[in-house]
Amino acid sequence: MTQAPAIKRRTGRRHDREIIALALPAFGSLVAEPLFVMADSAVIGHLGTPQLAGLGIAAALLTTAVSVFVFLAYATTAAVARRVGAGDLPAAIRQGMDGIWLALLLGAAVIATVLPTAPWLVEAFGASGTAAPYATTYLRISALGIPAMLVVLAATGVLRGLQDTRTPLYVAIGGFSVNAALNIGLVYGAGLGIAGSAWGTVIAQCGMAAVYLAVVVRGARRHGASLRPDAAGIRASAQAGVPLLVRTLSLRAVLMIATAVAARLGDAEVAAHQIVLTLWSLLAFALDAIAIAGQAIIGRYLGAGDRDGAKAACRRMVQWGIAAGLVLGVLVALARPLFIPLFTSDPAVEGPLLATLLVVAVTQPVSGIVFILDGVLMGAGDGPYLAWAMVVTLALFAPAALAVPALGGGLVALWGAMALMMAVRLLTLWLRTRSGRWIVTGASR
Repeated sequence: MTQAPAIKRRTGRRHDREIIALALPAFGSLVAEPLFVMADSAVIGHLGTPQLAGLGIAAALLTTAVSVFVFLAYATTAAVARRVGAGDLPAAIRQGMDGIWLALLLGAAVIATVLPTAPWLVEAFGASGTAAPYATTYLRISALGIPAMLVVLAATGVLRGLQDTRTPLYVAIGGFSVNAALNIGLVYGAGLGIAGSAWGTVIAQCGMAAVYLAVVVRGARRHGASLRPDAAGIRASAQAGVPLLVRTLSLRAVLMIATAVAARLGDAEVAAHQIVLTLWSLLAFALDAIAIAGQAIIGRYLGAGDRDGAKAACRRMVQWGIAAGLVLGVLVALARPLFIPLFTSDPAVEGPLLATLLVVAVTQPVSGIVFILDGVLMGAGDGPYLAWAMVVTLALFAPAALAVPALGGGLVALWGAMALMMAVRLLTLWLRTRSGRWIVTGASR
């Protein structure tokens, strides 16, 4: 009886060390990614307002195109981690190569779609006559880097599955540094303007992909894994990614509906909403880092056939999610008066912003659990359930959000609907983890 608490504490500390070792570098690489756009914005902003507006439109289109394929990282992490847990490193790397080949095929398809349709896409996004040419130029050039961006996603999933989140952090830092230097050199030194910024980003992304490929190829040769494309493996990777694609599209639809509703509330409300959404996304990076650790750890335990270890790791990560959510919530609540002046001095924006940030603060513990359970189920390869749960969440959120303007609600009411969305996600994810049906052991699900 006296040994049980001591064993439990040792197990908890072991999980804590694993979570920290994986989550901290993952957080760094997640934060580094948006810095690409920030660097481009900082450089192009000095060229003029039309150029900056063009960048904003092109960047939004590129971000959407790439985020749709984030399943390349999620599905690959889970599949590779399972094989690592099963002790079959050659099969783990082979699985990762299937994901990378799939990324190259999807990247080629995106290029073939974007290049001829770039002017139409920019126009559909509502670009002004002065910004449209710059947006089209940036979009067409940057589209050439999409295969590299998708390879980075897939290779990041491979390394996460191999329990390595440090290499993605180093690559992200190196990529950001090269991108910033190339932007300055090509935009101003070579006088290429916005085209120089786009080429700098493409070169940096290709460099990142090359580094990842070198790491994966070296691992494949060390363990005797084949590097050749395997049609069956690529098809299996695509099939595993489809449910996660549905989940991602449903989540993107939630955010698009929220922004569309905010726009109907008025200029001040949509401005405040954009600020809140920016902060919410930053907070999500912190919570997503723990979820990424969860994907790798859970996949490894299940691959090793350790049901009890997977359950214990899940419980510990949920505790981390609650604690992180509480800390972030308190920080947001206390820092609101300091945070707001950084973005606006307009009293019409400050009012709804102050109240809405309080809603965000209160819901952070819920968000913490949601992100962790999402990561746990991804690590378990439970994509079909995640897809179904997110579609249900979207179906409940959409009428609630669309009713806000009709009922005379403001931004606080809209973010109340966002809180409802997170509550529904919490319920669906909790029911699944409680049922234990996600616990499927073995090298493959």
